[in-house]
Amino acid sequence: MDMFALDDEVSQWETALQTLRGPARLPVLVPLAWHLRQRDSARAVALAREGLDLLPATTLAPEAQASASARLRLVEAEADWLEGRLPEAEAKAAAVAGQLHAKDDQRGRADTHWLRAWVAIDGGDHPGGIAHLERMAAVAGQSGDAERVAIAEATIARWAVIEDMRAAERRWGTRFQHFQHHLVADAGATVEPAAPLAPREQGVAAWIGDFFGTRASQGGHYGAAAGHFIRAYEAARATGQLRAAITAAVNVGLDFAILHDHHAALDWLQRALDLARPTGWPRSVGACLSHTADTMRRLGRLDASADLLAEALAVLAPLPAGRSYASALHFLGDLSLDRADYAAALDAFSGLERRAAALRQVDLHSIARRGQAHALCFLDRPQEALAAAEHAIELATAQDHLDNHVAALRVLSEIHARHPLPAPPGMTKPNATLHYLHRALAVASRIDGYTLPGDLLDALGAQYARIGDHAQAYASALAAAAARDKTHGQEATNRAIAMQVHHQTERARAEGLHHRLLAASEAHRAELLLQTTATLERLSVIGREITTHLDAGAIFAALNAHVQALLPANTFAIYLCDPGFDTLSRVFGVENGAPLANNTIAVDNPRANAARSLRERAEIYVDDAGPDDIFLAPGTQLMSCALYVPLLVGERTLGVMTVQAARARAYGERERLIFRTLCAYGAIALDNAQAYRQLQDAQTQLVSQQKLAALGALMAGVAHELNTPIGNSLLIASTLHQKTEELARRLDGPGLRRSDLSTYLDDAVAAHALVMRGLTSAADLVNSFKQVAVDRTTEQRRRFDLQQVATEVIATMMNRVRASGHRIDVEVAADIAMDSYPGPLGQVIANFINNALLHAFGGADAGGGGHGNGGGRMWLRAAAPADGKVTLVFGDDGAGIAPEHMSRIFDPFFTTKLGQGGSGLGLSISYNIVTSVLGGLITVHSAPGGTTFTLELPLTAPAPAPGAAAAHIYH
Repeated sequence: MDMFALDDEVSQWETALQTLRGPARLPVLVPLAWHLRQRDSARAVALAREGLDLLPATTLAPEAQASASARLRLVEAEADWLEGRLPEAEAKAAAVAGQLHAKDDQRGRADTHWLRAWVAIDGGDHPGGIAHLERMAAVAGQSGDAERVAIAEATIARWAVIEDMRAAERRWGTRFQHFQHHLVADAGATVEPAAPLAPREQGVAAWIGDFFGTRASQGGHYGAAAGHFIRAYEAARATGQLRAAITAAVNVGLDFAILHDHHAALDWLQRALDLARPTGWPRSVGACLSHTADTMRRLGRLDASADLLAEALAVLAPLPAGRSYASALHFLGDLSLDRADYAAALDAFSGLERRAAALRQVDLHSIARRGQAHALCFLDRPQEALAAAEHAIELATAQDHLDNHVAALRVLSEIHARHPLPAPPGMTKPNATLHYLHRALAVASRIDGYTLPGDLLDALGAQYARIGDHAQAYASALAAAAARDKTHGQEATNRAIAMQVHHQTERARAEGLHHRLLAASEAHRAELLLQTTATLERLSVIGREITTHLDAGAIFAALNAHVQALLPANTFAIYLCDPGFDTLSRVFGVENGAPLANNTIAVDNPRANAARSLRERAEIYVDDAGPDDIFLAPGTQLMSCALYVPLLVGERTLGVMTVQAARARAYGERERLIFRTLCAYGAIALDNAQAYRQLQDAQTQLVSQQKLAALGALMAGVAHELNTPIGNSLLIASTLHQKTEELARRLDGPGLRRSDLSTYLDDAVAAHALVMRGLTSAADLVNSFKQVAVDRTTEQRRRFDLQQVATEVIATMMNRVRASGHRIDVEVAADIAMDSYPGPLGQVIANFINNALLHAFGGADAGGGGHGNGGGRMWLRAAAPADGKVTLVFGDDGAGIAPEHMSRIFDPFFTTKLGQGGSGLGLSISYNIVTSVLGGLITVHSAPGGTTFTLELPLTAPAPAPGAAAAHIYH
């Protein structure tokens, strides 16, 4: 199989595939999936998976099956690589390599090495990538595949130029002379092609053009490099190499940026970004963003540059070891220099140096050392700056990289301008700064098409003015202005050159391929693409609509409406399987507009296509059915065409959807794609609805359990609290009853002595007192229990002053507070008018005081943190209200609440002072009053050394709900 194909071949496969069914699709599906791998990665992967499912049923020979399987799995691996999932891509490609081991499929093996090479390169393993490329060339050479050999060698040569240009020139300088006739020869000049490129050579031309462009760029011939990269871009686009096309467009933009034609640079970078963004491929999108950011920086738009760089670094985060990430660090360092953030610049260029060393790429190393020198100069570390700049010049000179050489010389001039350093050897100018600026101008003059930047000439003029040579300063100023005019005016010229190269490329392609272009085929392809685009857009909207529903009935109705609108559908039905996976039940069905009755099918039924689709988790399509082909439910019409698709969510199968038509072959590839998509949306929506229903059931059960638990706790608390006083009263009453019976026997018997009557009366008085005390205690407890359910209809609502009510409540408690040896401070702002329930509010304050006296200042019982009789402090504070609310704070400096008790302090009958005066109802009642009666919020904060209760109360309490007499704390 060819490595790359032209667009027209892909269009023909697309057309042919529509008419094929089942395993007969494989001969067309395999090459289509392969050549869509970068044109449309998602569709390529979908086709690859379909092909892998069809392979077991095919009649292909075992060798052909193995080759097709390997090719389809390689499509999946390439998608992982493009998406930045490098470990997954390498694992899949390695598995394919093992699958092809000892197989007579040299092209498959070569293509596996090609993919693994790029996975390694993107992961920063350039030696590993080059090793795979060399194996690719060797394997392709064994089979006589000259195109694959040329692609591998051109790519090896490209990276060799970046690593060591002179060594690469010696090895590869004359290797690709055949293609030299089809590529730009030098800056601004073109050579007419001797003959048009053959179709397969277009794919090769992309990589050889990339090599020529990289070689020219590394040698400082940026105009020629742009021409080569433009040809590489066109060839890559024609052969479906989208990533290579994006890279070429980025490189064109970079070359124009170096030549200071920033507008042309942005034009090409925008073209690259328009290609890259829809793919979402991190390396491609990140490279476009970072290079665009650098061009923005050169134009002085620093904020825009910073935004783009931040996005680029985030996108490139999965590929931190690759060259693109290193380039982003380069641009980040230059941006930091322009912003005078020299510490950040030094950090960025130091990171770049580490990556350049790992990648073994001298140009990046030179840039890193130049950037470090610039930052160190402004951080007042001149000796380090000088050493770094000289090292940068040494590296740039070794590679003959003129742009990096110019930049390093400019940094040297800046270092000498800012710091008093010895003059360089061989200096012929008045000072070191002028010496290095003139050297920079001399190197720049060797760059074809290079426009001197105005700031370089401005720096030269400033130095001449500094030494009093005003004539030279004036001449430099004029040259700077002219340079800016030229940079601005050269835009049209450079764009014209690019358009000329583009036109020549299109003409060469037309001459070689015009006999294969048929107007009917082009029209059909355009119509097909238009229909597909419109359908996908509509399905996307439909998917959002379907998946918003959480009710199964609404989902059924939405699916039916869209099936009827998009497909020929006499019958539409949805079957869901039972939890045990034993039966399928039709939960929704419509035939010719009338609803179908529910029916159930056994999953193991051999005649039911719905059951078979569920068992095999596969689509079943019957295009022209006989009586035995489709299992008929009672009362349904016989259909000629039916499509069954399982409802899958991950590894789970929910059921099956089916659409059927009375006419045969009603569902082509487009209709089946639509139905598959609707099934996918339906499965997601039904799964969400089921999960939502389960959540509701779980919530209902949980609330029920909580209510039962609360009721149990309430009953246990009531029984516990009432048991002692009522039990004592029963015991005393029983004793008094016995004594009364004994007195009656003595009265009826031998006689009653005065002393007996006196003893009885004394006992009766004591018993009456004890009974009254016990029953009074029980009655008080019952009154407290009644407050757990607060009835707002029994409370008086009125307008009152908060300070007055708080003062009155605390006054009633002061005797107990003083008797306990404690004190309470009141800081409530005056004139806080409330329309609420003063009685319940006063009860809350009283409960807080009682709680503090009992628990906060409990001496040893409080864990040693209380005050005992040492005198504790409480406070009540309220500031002026805001936004219709007042904040009331009650605090103490007592022992605090143990952390394990914090979650239960508002529970009824929870107390740590059982039998010591605590009923466990005070805080529970307070919580209920605050939240239900007063309409506020209550929070508590506690630590060793004190507890604080904070109430957020509305100035106007909410009105009780109509018909609601009580607001109970258990809802």
